[in-house]
Amino acid sequence: MSAMAHELPAQDAPTQEDILLEGFLGLHTPEGFRAELIEGEIVVAPPTDGDHEDCVNQLVRQVIRQSAVDMSVSGYKGLRLVSGGLCPRNHVIPDLTFAPEELRLFRGAPPWMDPAGVAMVVEVTSGKPAQDRVAKRHCYARAEIPLYLLVDRERSRLTLFATPHRDEYTEVRHAPFGHPLVLPAPFDFEVDSKPFL
Repeated sequence: MSAMAHELPAQDAPTQEDILLEGFLGLHTPEGFRAELIEGEIVVAPPTDGDHEDCVNQLVRQVIRQSAVDMSVSGYKGLRLVSGGLCPRNHVIPDLTFAPEELRLFRGAPPWMDPAGVAMVVEVTSGKPAQDRVAKRHCYARAEIPLYLLVDRERSRLTLFATPHRDEYTEVRHAPFGHPLVLPAPFDFEVDSKPFL
């Protein structure tokens, strides 16, 4: 038999994206660090600071107390955002992921779960704010996550992105810290942003 007979067909050869995903899924990050695959780039983030966690805590308390629908929340839940485009296998970890309690979405979920049923994701800016403002926004929109709330500490404002279409949200609302921001259904309440000042 010739050497040519043992070669794999071209369609069986792993793509660069396959190799990147395999390398990403095999990463062992130091305790407290989190790794994400965003738009074809592996991003490793250190533990967040206390002010970041205070923003997360303030928002969770408001949603649990005021949302029109009982919500489940997960901090740092891995989402597998499979979509079309150049990098269809983003693996993103929002600071917060909300879903209606009745779905029990997080129960029995794998480390990287599909975002179907997620009502809103939240990011609080940290070491790479541009990533939260642009790359993650596009990932969440392509995955058709209905709402993306950005707590932008550097710009001192809340930004709500709603109504995803392709890789963008068609509705954007801003509220400077100190002013309320209305969350639409299924939340239906005003976020008090004074605690973020």
